[in-house]
Amino acid sequence: MAFQVSTIKYSGKINVTPLGAQKIELGGQAAFPFYDFEGSLPHKTKLALQIWDIDPGEGYSAPLAEAYKGALGDPGTWAKKAVEYGADIVCLCLKSTDPNDQNAGAAEAVAATQKVLDAVDVPVIVFGVDNKDKDIETLSAICEKFAGKNLIVGPITDKNYKQIGAQALAYGHTVIARSPIDVNLAKQLNILLMDLGIKADKILIDPNTGGLGYGMEYCYSVMERLQAAALLQADDKLQQPIINMLGEEIWKTKEANQKTEDVPTLGDQVSRGVLMEVTEAVSLLFAGTSLLVMSHPESLKIVRSFIDKETDGGDLKDEGFIKVPITPIA
Repeated sequence: MAFQVSTIKYSGKINVTPLGAQKIELGGQAAFPFYDFEGSLPHKTKLALQIWDIDPGEGYSAPLAEAYKGALGDPGTWAKKAVEYGADIVCLCLKSTDPNDQNAGAAEAVAATQKVLDAVDVPVIVFGVDNKDKDIETLSAICEKFAGKNLIVGPITDKNYKQIGAQALAYGHTVIARSPIDVNLAKQLNILLMDLGIKADKILIDPNTGGLGYGMEYCYSVMERLQAAALLQADDKLQQPIINMLGEEIWKTKEANQKTEDVPTLGDQVSRGVLMEVTEAVSLLFAGTSLLVMSHPESLKIVRSFIDKETDGGDLKDEGFIKVPITPIA
């Protein structure tokens, strides 16, 4: 008797969510990640690169500063560089608006967003600083100024959803619903947004990703439960594509920023950070993510190749990838 793969039937599917004026589509999957023998998986996971609206300065991770050398400080130039590196989407982080730093206002945030939109022809995420009052101020102004552009704005939380959600609804934008790594809280926030009038296909679930070794495993488990509820239980309040903001979480860790000479047993700093980011990205792919927001272009290139090979078949080759140098130790 020929071997037959055991399969299950799914009663639900993930919504298709178009992003940007370009209408790049996320979601649509009717089976677990890479289980194309059980159901349709129409869209590959999309990859974004994160940029800032200001020069990050000396506190920025050295490998990232080197990768974007000459582009830091100008969001338009930085966005172009990200697209040249292969980003499907650009994620503009409004770091200058942090009340604990420069405390820039809505006008500066709008100007930075305009520079990015003028520079690239891909969907744009505009991400605040997770401060209720500041994000309401800046993201509301951005929603109004760029009406009809279908920006992806966030983070939308249970503290600011009424104000920012209403603006996103009024001016035709997609929202990133961020909740603290909990299935029930993610569902509740989606219900609040839908009650506000936002359609299910204009919401992305952000489970608040932790860095590798700093909470990624917990996030992974919650993502699996989100996917199971959406696909097996047909819970229409959880059938939104998942976005993971993993890049910044990786590159702010101690392990990614320790210099090679300081910790030779951890190996080369650049390839160490890249492989940390790749490891988490691949894990999140198998947990069901639809959009990864990454930081290092080498990480994006490796993950893109993995997605293509896992989806389309063929051998995974190492040509063109970063080489991991051997670091001799006493």
